[in-house]
Amino acid sequence: MKTKIMMAMLALGLSVGTVQAADFRVGVVDTERVLRESSPALKAEKRIEKEFSGRDQEIKKLMKQVKELQALLEKEAGAMTDADHRNKERELTAMNVNLQRMQREFREDLNLRKNEELSIVLEQANKAIQIIAETEKYDLILQEAVYRNPKIDITDKVIKHLAIEKPAAKDGK
Repeated sequence: MKTKIMMAMLALGLSVGTVQAADFRVGVVDTERVLRESSPALKAEKRIEKEFSGRDQEIKKLMKQVKELQALLEKEAGAMTDADHRNKERELTAMNVNLQRMQREFREDLNLRKNEELSIVLEQANKAIQIIAETEKYDLILQEAVYRNPKIDITDKVIKHLAIEKPAAKDGK
C-alpha cells in the first residue's frame, strides 16, 4: 500500500513538473549578429569610418611617400654621394618610425572607439531584449548557446526592435 501511494505521488510530481516546464519560455539571442546587423551597429560603424577616414588617408599618403623615397634610394644609389645617400636613408628611417607610430596610434584609437560604440549598441540591445522578454512573457533569455533551435531564436526580433527604437536611442545619448 505504501509503495502504491509513493508511486502515485511520484507520478503526480512528474506530471506537475512537465506542466510547469511547458509554461517555461526560453529565448536565445545571437549577440554577435546583433552587433553586426542591427541598425545602431551599422550606423556606429559608419560614424567610425567617417571619423577615422582623414587619419587613414594621412597614413596612406605617408606610406606612398616612404615607398617613393625607398624607390629613389634604390634607383639613384649609384649617382648619389655617400653623404646624400646617408641623409636620404636617415630620412627614410625617420619616416618609417613616424609611419609605424601613426599606424599604432590609429589602431589603438580605432579599437578604443569601436569598443565605446559597441558598448552603447550592446546596452541598447540589452534594453530591447528586456522589453521583448517582458512583453512576450519570456522566463529566460540566453545570449550565447552552443546550439539553439530556430524556434527559440529571438535575434531577428531584437534587430527589428533596435531599428524601431532608433529615435529613442539618440535621445538617450
